[in-house]
Amino acid sequence: MKVKIRKGDIVEIISGRLEDKGKRGTVIKVMPESGRVVVQGINIRKKHQKEVQTQARRAMKPGIIEFEAPLSISNVMLVCPTCSKPTRIGILRSETGSQRVCKNCQAQFD
Repeated sequence: MKVKIRKGDIVEIISGRLEDKGKRGTVIKVMPESGRVVVQGINIRKKHQKEVQTQARRAMKPGIIEFEAPLSISNVMLVCPTCSKPTRIGILRSETGSQRVCKNCQAQFD
């Protein structure tokens, strides 16, 4: 699946859980094969971790760990740095390469 969102982009959550809807955050990780992204500070989950021995004879600490769970790419929308609104993304191709373009104000990303 071709993904137009990249690591480091600012995105806004447009659908999903009510407490996360409308929030903005930075993309930490993009998983194009599963169609998911991880956004910093959004979709926080808790995991109960047991004490586990590693190969170096150290133990991972047990307890409750909070982490960002992946979201579907369809639930986020890229925020244009120029107009500061969530926008769809177009691709502008030229001899030098392709650029991502804001559909609202025609500003180029990157």
